[in-house]
Amino acid sequence: MAAKAKNPNPVPSVWARQQREPDQPALSRAAIVREAITMLDADGVEALSMRKLGARLNAGATSLYRHVATKDELMELAVDEVAGEIHVPPADTPDWRAAVTEAAGSFRTTALRHPWLSSVLGQAGLAYLGPNLMAFSEKLAALFTAAGFPEPSGAIDTVLSYVIGMSTTEAAWLTTVARSGETEADFIARLMPAAQQAAASYDHLSEGYAAGAAAVGNPVALRDAKFAYGLDVVLDGLALRLPR
Repeated sequence: MAAKAKNPNPVPSVWARQQREPDQPALSRAAIVREAITMLDADGVEALSMRKLGARLNAGATSLYRHVATKDELMELAVDEVAGEIHVPPADTPDWRAAVTEAAGSFRTTALRHPWLSSVLGQAGLAYLGPNLMAFSEKLAALFTAAGFPEPSGAIDTVLSYVIGMSTTEAAWLTTVARSGETEADFIARLMPAAQQAAASYDHLSEGYAAGAAAVGNPVALRDAKFAYGLDVVLDGLALRLPR
């Protein structure tokens, strides 16, 4: 009897593959993912490799591959793991705007805690099939549905596009600051004279940099205000989609 042919086009995702039984009790998928996240938080995606990860865990790459087939699968697992840190209020929250604002803020906080997250969300294979991201999406869908949006998926995409875009830019900026070895305020103070000089011949830009210089002492508050302003604009637009 002929052997059963394997699927020639398997789904390229860790969530579509059956997990193997561990052959090394001290090494588990959870331990691998935790250490990978630690490396990602410290040095970014470029610094992560299966060889380096194996060395950190005192395990060979072959042992890792028994739990995670590729680096892409590892990234799917890492993305889903940190997605479990995002809080979404329950769907029966009376004020849908306050609930969405809280969820968006939790996403941003998580993305800044893990600066690599936002930049890899669109590249991490089929990460959205993971249980934590599924639960996150389900809670958002329930929230927007309860609020009365006729197309909750469109509202979700709109909010997430804003939050991911802002978080990606903000995380990249904070990574640059961290590499300078300075505080954010000191880094801006050192950068500001060159920025003001470059913008001197542009009326609107020079006014903006002058205003920015005045807020250099509290850059965290400035970033918070920028995020809140943009989110309010997005929610104002979405509110117009609600049935009257």
